[in-house]
Amino acid sequence: MVADVSRMVREAQGATGRRALFVVAKQPAAGQTKTRLCPPLRGEEAATLYAAFLADTLDIMRRVPDVHCGVAYLPHGAEAYFRTLAPEMTLHLQQGESLGERLNHLITQALENGATQAVVMDSDSPTLPPDYVAQAFDLLDHGADAVFGPCHDGGYYLVGMARPLPALLREVQMSTSTVLADTLAIAAREGIRVALLPEWYDVDTGAELAHLMHELHTVAVTTAPHTRHTLAALAWSANGDGRTG
Repeated sequence: MVADVSRMVREAQGATGRRALFVVAKQPAAGQTKTRLCPPLRGEEAATLYAAFLADTLDIMRRVPDVHCGVAYLPHGAEAYFRTLAPEMTLHLQQGESLGERLNHLITQALENGATQAVVMDSDSPTLPPDYVAQAFDLLDHGADAVFGPCHDGGYYLVGMARPLPALLREVQMSTSTVLADTLAIAAREGIRVALLPEWYDVDTGAELAHLMHELHTVAVTTAPHTRHTLAALAWSANGDGRTG
């Protein structure tokens, strides 16, 4: 791990323009991953689908130019899984009790280790346009202290910062329908310059899964290939055992 962190700092200060891009991810496990998708999915199906989300997210990251990529993972002991999945990316065990603490630790550490911009994206938005992620760095380049990608459900799919801003992450209760609104209120109170990306969505519920399936019928077949393939396989399985999906 020490070698990975050192390599990240060297690369972030060189060819990548000191831009750090992370994804927060968990090793898929039946009954522990994407449980809000059960039903309509079974536990093992939800874990399989999340693995596809993650694979497509890593591909999105690879399409963002001039960044150094890393995976902030859980649980402890999952390093080998993620090393196989993303051998070219640095790995970072998430640190902190809450999501806000873990995000703050990740961003602050990256900035203190030499990155001038640190952006973190979720692993639940497999059709997110890579251009949106690239826009986050551009907005930070042009004076924003922080950037957020709003979700339809009131949260955000991405957060980026040009300097540590712990209040925006540690003082907000995560996983509510007012996460972004509460965060923006703190930013206004503190005089923090915030920019917003175009709205997108993450896939946590059956309704959002239905939205994803509809979207995949309307976009290029090259979009989210891992997710597309897995959903097709799950639909075949559902038909085979008499379920409707």
